[in-house]
Amino acid sequence: MDFKVAGTTQGITGFQMNMKVEGLSIKILQEALEQAKRGRLFILDKMNAAIAQPRKDLSRYAPRLMRLQIPVDKIGALIGPGGKNIRRLIETYGVQVDVEDDGSVYIAGTDPVGCEQAKAEVEALSLEAEVGKIYKGRVVSIKEFGAFVEIFPGKEGLLHISQIDVQRVARVTDVLKEGQQIEVKVLEVDSEGKIRLSRKAVLSPGSENEGGGYSRPPRRDGPPSRGREHRSGSRGR
Repeated sequence: MDFKVAGTTQGITGFQMNMKVEGLSIKILQEALEQAKRGRLFILDKMNAAIAQPRKDLSRYAPRLMRLQIPVDKIGALIGPGGKNIRRLIETYGVQVDVEDDGSVYIAGTDPVGCEQAKAEVEALSLEAEVGKIYKGRVVSIKEFGAFVEIFPGKEGLLHISQIDVQRVARVTDVLKEGQQIEVKVLEVDSEGKIRLSRKAVLSPGSENEGGGYSRPPRRDGPPSRGREHRSGSRGR
């Protein structure tokens, strides 16, 4: 007879029995269960002496497996054209990434930091920029008309030159450089998902509604003031 019993100190959680003979008496079954209980409690005592409860953190040397769920319509964005995005995750963070048709994503690796960073990027696929919310982003590229800022992995917005600073900005590079970390506020997300950002709104709340990003000087070519006119000479009678 092959008789296996599993359980805790509180009782049995499962058992398996294979028999090669016919018939089994109640007495034999009772003895088998008693013997299994003594063995189980002995082993549990040894285990508790070594470690009474699970460690708070997994050993940095232990392999780990993470499972995430993303919307099915985001699978293409995760994989990227020709698998470009998913290969970048694997190469950058030293992990293995697998995605199923239902949106299940499995991240496996031995480096805890790499696994967490890869997880953060995958989770970011499900994030949507919220209008009015402030994000800490990274300047990824600079153009003459402004800069593109990544507010979370894979999600960029346009920071127009008029929204970079409270003061007038002549050149974007006077204030920003690629890789710089800045705080920006989401002003708008259009129907195509394009994001408009403002750094000026963070520096001076409410100023994002001011045109041009700076106060204009008074006009000098306007009509003359209507002061008292001075006429020389006298009017003929």
